[in-house]
Formats: sequence, C-alpha cells, structure tokens
Amino acid sequence: MPMLYNFDETIDRRHTGSLKWHYTDDTIALWVADMDFRAAQPIVNTIERVLQHGVLGYTKPTTALYQAIINWHGSRYGLALDKANILFSHGVVPSLALMLRVFTKVGDAVLVNDPIYAPFMSKVRDNGRQLILSPLREAEGRYQLDLADIEAKIAAHEVKLFLLCNPHNPGGRVWTVAELEALLEICKKYDVAIVSDEIHQDLTLSGHEFTPFLRLAKGYEHKVASLTSMTKTFNVAGVKGSMIFAKDKTLIEQISQQQRLSDEHDLNLFAYEVIRSAYEQGEEWLAQALTYIEANIDMACDFLEQHLPDIKIMRPEASYLIWLDCSAYAEDDQALYDKLRAAKVELSAGSQYGEEGHLKMRLNVACPKAVLIEGLNRMSKALQG
Repeated sequence: MPMLYNFDETIDRRHTGSLKWHYTDDTIALWVADMDFRAAQPIVNTIERVLQHGVLGYTKPTTALYQAIINWHGSRYGLALDKANILFSHGVVPSLALMLRVFTKVGDAVLVNDPIYAPFMSKVRDNGRQLILSPLREAEGRYQLDLADIEAKIAAHEVKLFLLCNPHNPGGRVWTVAELEALLEICKKYDVAIVSDEIHQDLTLSGHEFTPFLRLAKGYEHKVASLTSMTKTFNVAGVKGSMIFAKDKTLIEQISQQQRLSDEHDLNLFAYEVIRSAYEQGEEWLAQALTYIEANIDMACDFLEQHLPDIKIMRPEASYLIWLDCSAYAEDDQALYDKLRAAKVELSAGSQYGEEGHLKMRLNVACPKAVLIEGLNRMSKALQG
C-alpha cells in the first residue's frame, strides 16, 4: 500500500544551519529553491541503513546505481543512456564551470538568456569568459526564446557555447521540441556547443512535457552535454550530488579528464546511496509532492489576483517557483525587496537574475499551505501599504 505523505506538516528549520531559514525572528522564507517538505521515507531509510552498517569508507558507483539512473531517464523521458554516458559531479553549478573549461578558453564568448539563474552569469565571468546575454521575449504570460536575437548574437560575437536552462529558472518554461530543435539548428550552423541544465526536469507540471536536449542531438552529440540531479526533485540539496550526461565517447573522456585535474569525479557514500534510493523508490513521494505543489500554485495565483491584482504572474510550467512582475508596486529593486523583508517575508529578488529581472520577484511555494498563506498575507500588507 502506498505511503501517504503529510506535506502540511510544519517542520521548524530555524537554528539548524539552514540557508533558507537563517532568521532569528519569525520571518517567512519563500525564497531559495529548497522545499520545506520532509524527504521521502525510502531515502531516510537508506541513510539510516548506511549508518547502521557503521563503516563509512571510500565508495564507488555500483551497477545498481547506474541502472537506477538509466531506468529513471529512459522510462520518464525516453532518454536512452548507458553507463558510459554518465559522469558524477558535486553539483550542477560546479558542472557549469567545468563545461566552460571543456568547451571554451579564456576570452571566448558564452551566450545565456536573460533572465537566468544567477550562476549562469557569474561562472562565465568568474572563469574569464565573455558573457553575452539574449533577453527572453514575454508573450501571453510566458517566456519565449528570441531565436533571431540568439543567432545575431552568436554571429556577432563568435559565441562558442550556449548555456541552456530547461526547464527555465526563474520563468518556469518547459521548452517545446520545436523551440529546442530551432535552437539546435542555429548552434549547428555556427558550430556552437550546448550545455543544458535540466535539474528541474522532474518537477514538470501537468499539461507540459519535458524533452531532454540530448534526445534531439543525434549527429551533434560531440557538442552537447546535459546536467541534472536528484537534489531539487527530492528536496535533498544538502546531499551534494549530480550527473553529467554526454553521448559522444570523445566528449565524455574530455569531461572526465577535466574532472580528474581537480579530483572532482567522485561523490561520497551518502550521495550515491541517495541517488539510487530516490530513483528506485521515490516516485510515489514525487507524485504526491507535485500534486501538493500544483495546489499551492493555484492558491498563490488566486490570492495574488484577488489581493495584489497589479502583479503580473508568470505561471510555471515546471518547478515550485513563481516569477512575479511587481513593477506596479515599486520603482526600485532594493526598495521592493526591503519592503517585503520589513514585513517579515523573504522572496528572491529578481534583480539577481539579470536586467530582465528588474522589479520582479521569485516566489517559492514548496512549503506547507499554512506557511504559504501567512507569507502571502504579509506580501499583501507590505505592497498595499
């Protein structure tokens, strides 16, 4: 009989070293992409089993671990993988930096969209590459790729690498096959490598279908890699672990060589075990979590439409993050953020996601309904005051 999970449970995370709940007062945390839900019981059981064994020595990936990853991505997304296509990394952000070293050299141009998850921009700059931004176009309440601008920027700046975010953070778009194929054709035309961050893939919401970029890249696999992880899916970000997928044998070897230069190619015992447990036994928890998250998205959108009707809501197609245009309620990014913090509610400031984030905020609804309702009420009082 399936286990029923209680996502209404409020767990006090203050004074635990939590990044999200770092406050000493009663501020409501609706910001960083970290759920407030208890982890799936099979994952907890796995960690307890490892501890009960009592020996925490050097560990390597097992055949069962590889098979769990292969089965998950094959059955859910039609992505055919084998062991030779999979490398491990401590996280998607470190892998972004790694991919810059694999596909580019210092001074090369790297293209990303705007807005975008902040490390896409910071890692390009930190590694001495030239950051080129292509703003997304907003139409009918959702973002679209500006393919003409992307091609023009690639040609003008001799771009070597395109960093794709699919599903998109912070806008929540799940790019369609047609959009991805059009992007692929442009990159092929100019011999541009593509790295696709797909960490939110498993959080695709009802009515939408996620397509792994590698599934479309036949004949161009030597220029394509994807990055993903179980950490966002199963709310285990404190367990560092992710995967790099590539189908070209030479490319996999190049990535592996770069990892070995800094000894970044292996994970710890807990990460390996959590990945396997999540992919083998976490499906029921995920299905229930997504149902709860979608109900929270509905509730948040309804509340904002009623109480803050001038906020423009970009309803996500994936993830538990809602992108909000608050320009009707403020004229300055810092003032907007400060107004909410003064009301003891914290959202992620849109300004950190690029110029297109001006006067926008990112709202995390992956929390118990009671916590979300209190946070929304504080938002309403802050912005209407």
